[in-house]
Formats: sequence, C-alpha cells, structure tokens
Amino acid sequence: MSDFNQPLGGNEMPRFAGPATMMRLPSQDSAAGLDVAFIGVPMDIATSNRPGTRLGPRQIRDESRMLRPYNMATRAAPFDSLQVADIGDVPINTFHLPKSVDIISAFYDEVLRHDCKPLTMGGDHLITLPILRAMANKHGPVGLIHIDAHADVNEHMFGEPLAHGTPFRRAQEEGLLAHGKVVQIGLRGTGYAAEDFDWCRDQGFRVVTAEECWYKSLAPLMAEVREQMGDTPVYITFDIDGLDPSVAPGTGTVEMGGLTSAQGLELVRGAAGLNIVGGDLVEVSPPYDPSGNTALMGATLLYEMLCALPGVKHQD
Repeated sequence: MSDFNQPLGGNEMPRFAGPATMMRLPSQDSAAGLDVAFIGVPMDIATSNRPGTRLGPRQIRDESRMLRPYNMATRAAPFDSLQVADIGDVPINTFHLPKSVDIISAFYDEVLRHDCKPLTMGGDHLITLPILRAMANKHGPVGLIHIDAHADVNEHMFGEPLAHGTPFRRAQEEGLLAHGKVVQIGLRGTGYAAEDFDWCRDQGFRVVTAEECWYKSLAPLMAEVREQMGDTPVYITFDIDGLDPSVAPGTGTVEMGGLTSAQGLELVRGAAGLNIVGGDLVEVSPPYDPSGNTALMGATLLYEMLCALPGVKHQD
C-alpha cells in the first residue's frame, strides 16, 4: 500500500461522483506534511472585460475528475513519490482588492513555510503578484515562465496599480523576478503602442510572440529556456488565454491566433528538469465555457505542471 495520497480511481467511484477536489485527491486544511498542494484562488475582481474567474477553481476541479495518476506520454508517476493534496481555497475579500492581495500573499507565505510547492487554480491573473511576493520571501527573486496572450505589464488600469493587466509590471518594480530569467510566450493581438511588448524587452525579458510559435513544435524553444534558467528557482504562470480560443474559449479577454493545446503541453512538459517552485493556471471563466473544455484544458495543464516538478518518479 502506498504511503502517498492517490486520486480516487474511476473503478472505485464513478468519475461523475466522489469528492469535488482536484483529481479527487484527499483534502486537508493546511500544507503541513505535503510536497505539493493544489490551491484555489476564486477571484475575478481584478478583471477588465468579462468576469467569471471567481468560479474557475471549482470548475477546474470538476473537470479534473477524468485525469488519471500516470502520465502516458512522459511516464511521470507523481503520486508514487510526492505527497499531494487539495487544501481548498484562499478566503479572499471579494469586496476589497488590496486586502485580497494581502490575504493571498499571507496564505502562500504559510504554504511555503512547510516547504510545500503550490499549484494554483485561478482566479484572474492578478493573483500571481501576491504569490510571487511569497515566492521571493522564500527563494529570493525567481525565474518566470509566463504563457499568455497579454504581457500584463500595464503601468495602471483606470489609474489603479492592481489589476489583472498589471502584475508583471509590479513584480519587476518590486524586484521579485530574477534578472535575465523571464520568458513570455504567446503574446499577440492588438495594443495601444509598440511599448506594450517593448517594455518587456527593455527589462531583459525574452518575448516569444504567438506568431513565432505558429506551425512548429515548441520543444526546441523550451530547450533554450531550460538553458536560460539554469538552476534558478522558476515559477510557471499559464494564462489560459495563451491558448487559442478555438480550444479554450472560456476566458475573459480572448485573442485569436493563439497556441494549440499540443503546444501548451509542450511548454509545460519542456519545463521538466528545472528547479520549479510552483505554478498557476489562471483566467478560466466558466460562464463562457459551456462545454467545460477550457476548464479541462486548465486541469490538464496543472497536472502536467505536477508531473514536471523536481522529485517526480518515472516508470521504467
């Protein structure tokens, strides 16, 4: 009998039943004793267009019920070597955005105190800023792999410094990101000026636009990213709108011409071997996802992040 938590199997309980946790894993109240914790941040008060990401964590958990414990492609067997559980949702203050940001950072400080790696279900993309604050408290400035249609480096939105379009401007200003260790992949669409992406380049970020990804495998790109990151602690943040709306329509700010689902898998799988200290999947908006496919994409990508973590055993 394994000493590690296992997802509830489909032959023990029908897939449409059982606990409403990520992958139908056991739940617990804290990160104590865990190597990895799945966490929800049900927030959409920082969105600028279509809302609904406050419902994302619940729907991602629901669609995760089809995921099985072994990765047939990479042979990763994460539940053979890591203790994993779902520790529920961060109790944000849905009427006060700055308070919510502080609540999130304090929650993740506590998770990291247990030497537990968080994998987060968003929630809008502002949640990554307080998570990065906690990461920097624990590890110092971190490398960042950021998959997104948007750079999220606005100086402000409606005069406010905190919004889902500002987190990486604030993170850079606050010294949370390791110099020369930031890559943004999938950026595209329309903007207000060339500076929308050029600001990132001026900071030393590597910007890989969606057009540079069209019609090709992204495995060679990730080989370059692994070399760039070295042994630096790395955080992965994946905005579901990095994928094309043909495969992930359920989000608030869709842009055509995005990554394929296979390219999304290549990006996350290509991070294996790095010193990954956490990750998130954000901006799933269930009201715009009638089939559930967007949430399923999100759940699968979070599982792939789990499989890419250090310490995961692989079957021979």
